[in-house]
This record gives sequence, structure tokens and C-alpha cells, in this order.
Amino acid sequence: MSLLAEVSGNLGSIGYGLAAIGPGIGVGIIFGQGVQAIARQPEAYNLIRQNMLLGFVFTEALALIGVALAFAFRQ
Repeated sequence: MSLLAEVSGNLGSIGYGLAAIGPGIGVGIIFGQGVQAIARQPEAYNLIRQNMLLGFVFTEALALIGVALAFAFRQ
């Protein structure tokens, strides 16, 4: 048995781990900018919070799609 055959089962996990960096950075940017926006305009708190949560949901959906695809294309 070759070394590549033994390692190939773990490549999906490594790939997803690397792909999760993008949504992680996106969530950090969303909430960081949202807190700055609320600090600048406290009267727009509800609108800013709504947009922050919507952006968070879409960003996390990308991570969940990545998990599903890692299992779907598993050999």
C-alpha cells in the first residue's frame, strides 16, 4: 500500500481546515466593522445589527457548504 493511499482520507479534512480560514476572517471583519459602525452611529443600532447578523449567516453558510462538500466528494 502506498503512502498516498493512506493519506488521501485525511486530505479532505486538511482542505476544509484551510478553507475555514476564509469564513473566519469574514466573520471577524463583519463584527469588527459592525461594532465600529454602532460606535459611530448608535441611533442606527437595529439596522446595523440586522445587517451584521445577515452577513454572519451568509458567511457561515459558506463554511457549512464546505463541510457538506467535504463529505459529498469523499471517496
